[in-house]
Amino acid sequence: MSKRILIVSQHFWPESFRVNDICDGFIERGYDVEVLCGIPNYPAGQFFDGYGVFKNRRQVTDKGVKIRRCFEIKRGNNSNLRIFLNYISFPFSSLFSLPYLMRQKYDKIYLHNTSPVMMSVAGILLGRIKKIETTMYVLDLWPENLYSVLQVRSKLLRHIAMRVSNWHYRKTDRLIANSSRLRTLLIDRIGKAEDKVTYIPQFCEKVFENVVTDDELSARFSSTFNMVFTGNISPAQSFETVIRAADLLKDKGYNDIRWIIIGDGMSLKWLKDEVEKAGLTDVFVFIGRVPIEDIPKYTGIADGLFACLNKTDMLDCTLPAKVFSYYAAERPIVLAMDGEIQEIIRESGAGFAVDAEDSEGLSHAVEKLYLLSEKEQTSMGLAAKEYYFKHFERNMNMDKLVAFIES
Repeated sequence: MSKRILIVSQHFWPESFRVNDICDGFIERGYDVEVLCGIPNYPAGQFFDGYGVFKNRRQVTDKGVKIRRCFEIKRGNNSNLRIFLNYISFPFSSLFSLPYLMRQKYDKIYLHNTSPVMMSVAGILLGRIKKIETTMYVLDLWPENLYSVLQVRSKLLRHIAMRVSNWHYRKTDRLIANSSRLRTLLIDRIGKAEDKVTYIPQFCEKVFENVVTDDELSARFSSTFNMVFTGNISPAQSFETVIRAADLLKDKGYNDIRWIIIGDGMSLKWLKDEVEKAGLTDVFVFIGRVPIEDIPKYTGIADGLFACLNKTDMLDCTLPAKVFSYYAAERPIVLAMDGEIQEIIRESGAGFAVDAEDSEGLSHAVEKLYLLSEKEQTSMGLAAKEYYFKHFERNMNMDKLVAFIES
């Protein structure tokens, strides 16, 4: 008889989150999977077509994952108020699923915790009431991640946010950190036993390993040096740094460098407006959101893959998920981020990493990549792919995740 696992995550298919693939991984390993999640509306802030308060609240995916959707207030225009309401509505409404969940038999509970930390509350309470072991994958460290999205200056509110966050981490039986530095921080901060906290990177879907040549895209971008970004466009991504770096490079005469943005998010309109204000519309290309299976077509035209983060409290303890898909793509990587990721870039030889918000450093890194020979650029991409298979490959890390949950 297959083991039954409950997965709690506010975000789930058809939203594009790594938890979708993790659920498939559990199915592949013989689990019966049920997901408690919200109504899809991320990142645009509007319910996806075919979904709503009374639409598609119960589903089963093609792989056999059972879905139970709770009410949530959609993010709307992604204002501070709407994000706050979205953050609190799902945890509150998920509690109304407890009577149903209490009647079910689960062997394990897995909490895929992005933001907000409170999204796991129903799973934690169910685990404690029914004595089912819970495991939380800590992807966004709270309350620090909250401050990268919303401005919270009140000392009282910050104190409350810290107490609430630590309660969730303490009441979960096991924690998975997405970096070794975050693992150490969690152990020190909440006093968890070391064997109850492990590090597993945010492994990406196997589709990102594909190296795809798209003739139409290759022809379109054949005469430019292409720096490609894929993923969520949010305040935490420090696109101010990218705009300043692009401006510096243009001033130096590098008019053939293109900054190609693949994705969507709450800061997309702001980013387009800032690019226009800076007079850089000729060097930025906005593709928009594309299906996950199409992303290798765009990384395939990249001469380099880039990403940045803000310099904020403790965000240097987390390793962004997109970095691991960049490693899989077999292209050089340029990052402006603090913390452990710099050590990984240096160790792997996959590219260049500078400090967060260092626009001059980012411009120099892109310039260095630009000036490398084609052979040297190819060597960097191959080093990234080799490091990926040693440390970040999906099946290897999915096996580690299952072993930790079951140990």
